[in-house]
Amino acid sequence: MNLLDGKLVSAKIKEDIKKDAADFTAQAGRKPHLVAILVGNDGGSETYVASKMRNCELVGFESTNIRYDVDVTEEQLIAKIQEINADASIDGLIVQLPLPKHIDPDKITEAIDYRKDVDGFHPINLGRMQRNLPCFIPATPYGIMLMLDYYKIETAGKHAVVVGRSNIVGSPMSILLARNANPGNCTVTLTHSRTKDLKTEVLRADIIVAAIGKKNFVTADMVKDDAVVIDVGINREDSIETKSGFKLYGDVDFDQVAPKASWITPVPGGVGLMTIVGLLKNTLEAAKGTIYPRS
Repeated sequence: MNLLDGKLVSAKIKEDIKKDAADFTAQAGRKPHLVAILVGNDGGSETYVASKMRNCELVGFESTNIRYDVDVTEEQLIAKIQEINADASIDGLIVQLPLPKHIDPDKITEAIDYRKDVDGFHPINLGRMQRNLPCFIPATPYGIMLMLDYYKIETAGKHAVVVGRSNIVGSPMSILLARNANPGNCTVTLTHSRTKDLKTEVLRADIIVAAIGKKNFVTADMVKDDAVVIDVGINREDSIETKSGFKLYGDVDFDQVAPKASWITPVPGGVGLMTIVGLLKNTLEAAKGTIYPRS
């Protein structure tokens, strides 16, 4: 078993981002600028946003965190997004999910200028990704592809099974793995909660991407020997064993699956760190105008 070490890979890629950001700042006279909007007081969301802001500082970006109480209206949120869309000094905008039930996340996503959509969730970016056109790729799948590339994991001709069909991870992951690219060129099966005999489908996989959001869902009897296992899950449970008061678990039963896998990501220390890298790379590209030329 070999570890796909997100801590190692993300640190190396962030070194490159930091150099590129310094070059951009010297030429443009300003830093790449990311704005994150956080609604409410969800502990997980606060942790994620704080990490994103901290990493922006580490690589030389400017970052702004805009916070709203949980009772902010959809109209107020959209008005702020439109204001940010019009601000040429801001390169990237993310609205941290989940949002309160009275706010439609699709309306919020579509309100963001797709040229500043560094989370890669806007329909225009998803559509361009489907057609293999330049776009902002959703940050988590982007990070996974960067990790596969770093470790030179052979993907061409392999059978990849993605467990979970969300628009954030599962569906875009299936598209990226199937594309005529390197990494890519997989034969992909996209599975979900309604898949019949899910265990058999996953057992056929050379590459497994587990993104279903259930603790230890993928067990050893679902994984064939020498499979590559990518665990996207971040499931929080209260714990008296940690200083934070909670413990993180993946969607894969790591202790049981790891001995069978050729490569596997840990949780924490795997895909989550690569998601940050994907976001930073998208923000830098937005600032430079390499995907969507700046007007």
